[in-house]
Amino acid sequence: MDPSIQFCPNFYCLQRGLRGEGNIRVHSRKEQRYRCTTCGKTFAATRNTPFYRLHKPADLTTIVLTLLCYGCPRQAIVAAYGLDERTVADWQQRAGQHSQRFHQLKVQQGQVDVQHVQADELWVKMVGRKLWMAMALAVPSRLWLGGVLSRRRDGKLLAAVVRMVRQCARTLAMLVCVDGLAGYVSAFVKGFRHAQPREGRPGRRRLVVEPGLLIGQVIKRYSGRRVVEVVRRVARGSAAAIAAVLARTGTGTGINTAYIERLNATFRSRWTPLVRRGRALAHEEGGLQAGMYLVGCAYNFCWEHDSLRVAAGSGRKWLGRTPAMAAGLTDRRWEFRELLQERLPPPKWKAPRRQPRRRRRTPTTVPPRLAA
Repeated sequence: MDPSIQFCPNFYCLQRGLRGEGNIRVHSRKEQRYRCTTCGKTFAATRNTPFYRLHKPADLTTIVLTLLCYGCPRQAIVAAYGLDERTVADWQQRAGQHSQRFHQLKVQQGQVDVQHVQADELWVKMVGRKLWMAMALAVPSRLWLGGVLSRRRDGKLLAAVVRMVRQCARTLAMLVCVDGLAGYVSAFVKGFRHAQPREGRPGRRRLVVEPGLLIGQVIKRYSGRRVVEVVRRVARGSAAAIAAVLARTGTGTGINTAYIERLNATFRSRWTPLVRRGRALAHEEGGLQAGMYLVGCAYNFCWEHDSLRVAAGSGRKWLGRTPAMAAGLTDRRWEFRELLQERLPPPKWKAPRRQPRRRRRTPTTVPPRLAA
């Protein structure tokens, strides 16, 4: 037990969520508990992790979540380990929320040099309805930037994807390759604007689109279910500038969306509700989002990508790398259990939105003639 890397999770503590302050002491090694000297409260070592207050061994929970990440249906896990289906669903929800918070702290901090981004959306069949899942990928590092769920394939979905990419990117000068959906161009142009500095003029500052933003589209034309023509269109920028970015990053010789489509195939094979014509459909949107972030964090930090390996020395040995290692977010491959055991600081407190005060209506008096 190392108290130097722990933080106090108490909501009313003055040093809540702060590491390295010297206020954490070991309270009980047998019960795995710490104590905060600032507020005097004790807390478990598994606080702010998916293992908090679980009555099953942590090894069993890790095995079950690993099987879920590799495409094993929930019904098979229930039959093999004798668990209740609601228990497995609760573990999946806990791990998904933990992975989403982990993704926000590690990836969506504006430290990724994306250079080339590809975005795409896929439909997900649920029980009684259908959802759209839009995702984005940093192509040079193969880093998954996140995903968004929506019931409609509209501008709100695309705007959420743009905000997600902007939260991850270090700079807004990048190449964006998308499919033929017309809303992508306007969404990226509108989302990648920044305000000009004031020059002594009153009023609102003028919003200017990032000059280094390049957008390319791959438009596929179908005859029935077969692709008969592929048109590559430069939506913003020039063809020479797009070719220069592709040559610098080594991500192809022309405008393409092959990398994000391959990522969609990876998610469909690793997450059971995304399988085409499968019987293990998702029932709730929350469970689908939890599974998406669970698989996404494992893909970024735990799974080595074959195209990212580098030569180790002069021999024929290769050193595997994860997308997070290629993006410079970490220097090692994380174990899946290590990712689940990582204690994440709670989000910052936000003041509740003040509701407008309702005006009292003056009672209307009835004229005496009408009352009689």
